[in-house]
Amino acid sequence: MSHRRKSREAALQVLYALDAMERNVEETFSAFWGNFDPQEDARQFALLLTHGSWSKKEEIDAVIRQHSENWSLSRMARVDRNILRMAVYELFYCPDIPPKVTINEAIDLAKLYGSENSGSFINGILDALYGDMRKMEMEKTKIHLEDMIC
Repeated sequence: MSHRRKSREAALQVLYALDAMERNVEETFSAFWGNFDPQEDARQFALLLTHGSWSKKEEIDAVIRQHSENWSLSRMARVDRNILRMAVYELFYCPDIPPKVTINEAIDLAKLYGSENSGSFINGILDALYGDMRKMEMEKTKIHLEDMIC
């Protein structure tokens, strides 16, 4: 298993705990890693995902609400909600990670930690979001090209 997969699993567990108990990120993260002996690169990526997802939670939750038809965040399973938060963080703030990798990793985590429907639920929301992101990128490119032609 890659260190990034382990990092995502750890970040999900810490995000879940934060969502359940509303504690300090560093304190929760330290308590979690106190039980493991991770490689430093795995620990750093997990910290990035945890801290980034939690610090941008309001912004990320707004994006999730926009792309989750008929589902409020409070109705979502806690594990699904936090997988989505982490994936949206990656899509918006980790340009070095291909979007398809982020989406596939989120679906795999949902299948592993969520309910039997979590994988398709996560896939539906992230697919809609990624489609909108691609449309926006195409519009930016079109506007840029039009400026160059004139």
